Amino acid sequence: MSDCLRPLTVAVTLALACSAVQAKPAKPAAKQAVPTVSAEFELAHNLGAAGEERLQTIVDRFNKESGSTLKLVRLEKGDKPAVLNLMRRYDMSDVLSQPKAFVPLHDMMTKAGQLLKFGELSGDLKAGVVDAKGKLVALPVLYSTPVLFYNKNAFRKAKLDPEQPPKTWFEMQGMLDKLQDAGYACPYTSSWPVWVHVDNVSAISGVPAATDKGLLTFNGLPQVKHLAMMATWSKANYFKLFGRRNEASARFHEGECAMITTDSREHVDFRDAKGVELGVAALPYHDDVYGGRQSSLADGASLWVGAGRAPAQYKQAAKFVNFMLSPEMQLEMVRVYGGLPMTSTARAAARSKLLQDGDKTLEIAYASLNGNGSKPAVRVANIDSVRIITDEEMEAVWEDKKPAKAALDTSVTRGNALLGAKPLLKKAQPF
Repeated sequence: MSDCLRPLTVAVTLALACSAVQAKPAKPAAKQAVPTVSAEFELAHNLGAAGEERLQTIVDRFNKESGSTLKLVRLEKGDKPAVLNLMRRYDMSDVLSQPKAFVPLHDMMTKAGQLLKFGELSGDLKAGVVDAKGKLVALPVLYSTPVLFYNKNAFRKAKLDPEQPPKTWFEMQGMLDKLQDAGYACPYTSSWPVWVHVDNVSAISGVPAATDKGLLTFNGLPQVKHLAMMATWSKANYFKLFGRRNEASARFHEGECAMITTDSREHVDFRDAKGVELGVAALPYHDDVYGGRQSSLADGASLWVGAGRAPAQYKQAAKFVNFMLSPEMQLEMVRVYGGLPMTSTARAAARSKLLQDGDKTLEIAYASLNGNGSKPAVRVANIDSVRIITDEEMEAVWEDKKPAKAALDTSVTRGNALLGAKPLLKKAQPF
C-alpha cells in the first residue's frame, strides 16, 4: 500500500470502530491533501561546457523571475528527451528519427493554456521549425548564417585594405596569396565545412544542395568547381581544415588564421580574439554562376518539446518559452549569444542597438539572408549520417586523394541510398 494512503486508511478504520461502540457518531476524518505532481522540469542540451555556462545564466534568471524550478541537464545520444530540449543543427537527426518522442511546440502551448507571445516569426528563421500550416513546432532559439570574419590587422600586414574584404571566391584567392607572403601559415580556415561549403555555397550559387522532398543534388557543376578550387587552396597551404565542427574557430580566436568562414553568431566569441581587429563580410560567392549571388541560409540551435510529460510540467515549460520570447530576452540573445532575433520587432531593436555599438555583423547577416534564409528546408548538415559521408568525401578531395566530381557523386549516391532506407530523415521536421 502507498505510504501516502496508509494514514487515511488507518483513520477511516478507527472511525468505523468507534462508531460501533459509541452512541454519538464519530467525527468524520479530516480530508487529506491530494498529492500534486511536481512542476519541476528539465532543459536538456548538448552545447558543451561553455554553452552550458551561458545557458545556466538564462535558467537562473527564469527561475528567479518566475518562481519555477527548471534544471539544466546534459542530453546524451540515446537519452529520452526531457520536457525541453535545446538541439544544435548538427544533432537534428535525433529529432527527425524519433517523431513520437516529441510534440509540436504550438500543441504544447495550447494544452498548457498559454498563447505564444510571438508576433510574426522572421521568414529567415522558419527552416525546420514550422509545419505545413505555418505553425511553430519548435523555437529557433539561436539561429545564424555563415559569414566571413577576417583580421584587419592581418590585412594591414599583408598590405591589403582592411575595409575591403573579398566579395568573390576568386578575389579571395589573390588575398590569400598575399597573406601567406606576409607570414601567415593559415591564411584561411572554416568551421562547419558541410554547412558552409555544401549547403550555403549551393544556396548562394542558386543550386540548392537538396530538394524540399529530401533528394540530394549537390554534385552539380558549381559545387564541383568550388570543391576543386578548395583543393588547390589546400595544396598551396592557403586553406587549413582543423575539424568537422567549430574547431577552426579557436585557431582564428588565437590569431593563427587570418580569415574564417563560420556562423555569424560567433562574432560575440571573437570580441576578445588575440591580436585580432575583427572584420566581417558576407560569405563570398562565385561570380561566374548564372543569376548572380543568391541568399544564404539560416539555421542553428532550436528548442524541442519532449512527449509524455505531466500537464504541470508543460505549463511551466510554456512559461519558459514565452520568457525566451520577451523583448528583453530577445535582445539578450543577440547581445550575449550572437543569435538572430526571432521577431521583426526584436530584429529592428537589436539592429539599432548593435549598430550603435559599432557591430555590423547582424546587418551583414540579414543582408546575406535577404529574407529567404528559410529555403530550402532540408539541409545536408542536419542529417547526421549524410553529413559524415560528405565530410569524409570532401576531406579526401582536400587531401588530394580523390577528384572533386567523384567525391561529390559518391556523397550524393551514398546519401540518397541512406535516405531511401530511412525516409524520416528526408523531412525538414518530424511532424
